[in-house]
Amino acid sequence: MSRGNQVPSSALTSEGRLRVAIEHVEPEVDGGRYPIKRELGDTIVVQADLFADGHDVIRGLLRSRHEHQDEWLETPLSFSGNDRWQASFEVRELGHYRYSIIGWVDHFATWQRDMRKRLIAQQDVTVDILIGTQLIEKAYGHASDTSRRRLKDIQAAVSRCDPRSQAELDLLLGEEAAEVMADCVDHRLSSSYDRELLVVVDRPKARFSAWYEMFPRSTTDEDQPHGTFKDCESRLSYIAEMGFDVLYLPPIHPIGETHRKGPNNNPRGDSASVGSPWAIGSRNGGHRAIHSQLGSLEDFKQLLAVAREKGIEIALDLAFQCSPDHPYVQEHPEWFMTRPDGTIQFAENPPKQYQDIFPLNFETDAFPELWKELRGVVQYWIDHGIRIFRVDNPHTKPFLFWKWLIGDVKAAYPETIFLAEAFTRPKVMYHLAKVGFTQSYTYFAWRNSKPELTDYFTELTTSPVREFFRPNLWTNTPDILTEHLQHGGRPVFMVRLALAATLGSSYGIYGPAFELYENRPQKPGSEEYLDSEKYEVRRWDITRPDSLKEFIGLINRIRRENPALQSDAHLQFHPIDNDYLMAYSKQSPDGSNVILVVVNLSPHHVHAGWLELDLSALGIHANRPFQVHDLLTHAYYVWQGSRNYVQLDPHSVPVQIFAVRRNLRREQDFDYFL
Repeated sequence: MSRGNQVPSSALTSEGRLRVAIEHVEPEVDGGRYPIKRELGDTIVVQADLFADGHDVIRGLLRSRHEHQDEWLETPLSFSGNDRWQASFEVRELGHYRYSIIGWVDHFATWQRDMRKRLIAQQDVTVDILIGTQLIEKAYGHASDTSRRRLKDIQAAVSRCDPRSQAELDLLLGEEAAEVMADCVDHRLSSSYDRELLVVVDRPKARFSAWYEMFPRSTTDEDQPHGTFKDCESRLSYIAEMGFDVLYLPPIHPIGETHRKGPNNNPRGDSASVGSPWAIGSRNGGHRAIHSQLGSLEDFKQLLAVAREKGIEIALDLAFQCSPDHPYVQEHPEWFMTRPDGTIQFAENPPKQYQDIFPLNFETDAFPELWKELRGVVQYWIDHGIRIFRVDNPHTKPFLFWKWLIGDVKAAYPETIFLAEAFTRPKVMYHLAKVGFTQSYTYFAWRNSKPELTDYFTELTTSPVREFFRPNLWTNTPDILTEHLQHGGRPVFMVRLALAATLGSSYGIYGPAFELYENRPQKPGSEEYLDSEKYEVRRWDITRPDSLKEFIGLINRIRRENPALQSDAHLQFHPIDNDYLMAYSKQSPDGSNVILVVVNLSPHHVHAGWLELDLSALGIHANRPFQVHDLLTHAYYVWQGSRNYVQLDPHSVPVQIFAVRRNLRREQDFDYFL
């Protein structure tokens, strides 16, 4: 007897009877290797392809639970066409949720469907009725107590009917029988998606925030050489009036003296040089100490408290690097790279050299101790009230380190936010987001033309990266004064602010340099500021009458009042027949709030054009008028149809932010706005 066609014994298991295939589950990042990101209160819509051999009816469930829960919440999948199914669940706690899909063949639903066809065809269904009753009897073994009682009631009612009567058929084919039987599933024969997917749930500020960067030492006036935390307190009202809810401070730690940089990055500073705050560490301490000229730890905690009262949260810079004077250098030389001549390797990005900074060597054999110490630094500041960290150059440290550190911190403090300052290659930036960073800097500063902006934000909001990469758009930083800002004057600062604040739900500016439109480069072709605050104390006249303070405050108020601008999920670009004009819209998740933005990208000339709106996407009836209200100038217009004319003068207001009121119907609606 031939043995060539024998089935391996390993296949003769229940798995051999699992008939439903589950494919193309969304949302999912890299096959489930990394979590998607959502915010507290979000509803997550999960979709998947489910199908089976043959023509049987299939069912499916979305299973979800918080990491601290033992029981799964099971939500029935609904059919949306072409073997595509979906269901949703709401995330109500910070931390991690798990979700997955199961599917099975519903034999009773299949029987009901086929019975109806047989009855229409007037076939003999005597045996088929017996099959249906047997399916009910078989379901007892998999029913809950409640469903078992309901099955008994159905069986009792069937037994009181004449066999093959219409009453019996009505009971067996009724909705109650279908509902009860759907709850009596033998899940030994259910197919399960082969992985549990993760979602990390952050607080809403992870999605929607406005950041302001400020050097504490430059909050001084002419009467004192160096600003303090007390001076920062006096600046908080100014920041709050502009509508910012996060104040980011560059490193506040002691600054090294060895190779301390002078003004304009002069490698030979003198005794008057204040140095770079990123050259962290001196004989007075390292990453857990405060630069003495700023004040004490108690002064810092007082600053946190006053900021909190004004609706501002302080973010600290997390820069894991050391000056030559940092205590780590003497206490743990094994954490640094030693050159053949016995000296410690300073930081460099040839041809640039940073003699005042020693990078940590993450390939040291003592990396476990190094990791634990750096985790302790984060814990120190968490213990003193910090929950937001802007991380300096995370792309120069190992991915596995960040995955461990951020994961460990957020397991205990899930409300913590980490912003990755990684201006590097796209795949590296995206991977840092995958391993745990809450928000990320972007290439926004260098995207200036309409095609550049449209292509980049289409990628950020419609490609798979939208599931894990939360962009934070910065107009400028202490390191980045783009050529665009250097030559566009006041109009270009207004345009870049409006773009950042409306294209992105999170954005930031480095001030007061931005609102006072500081645009002097250190030298032609450089993005470094002349007289950069990184190397000296600057005194800013924040009372200047030509400041952009009022414009910034208005933009931030518009953001707070319009939910459409508090998410990146519903960004849509609209064609306009002028390369210098760009138009886009955003909607709130429920569609009740619609914002349309039109921007003149030229800081020098008036531009006009015809805007083509996608009316159906905006929920606007093609044959009805609608009102647009310019939230910057308070002008009202009534438009009708998809094609409308716009004109913007960069020397007045180079941007229009319209609130769209759809489907005007009453005569008085027209009278009021015309």
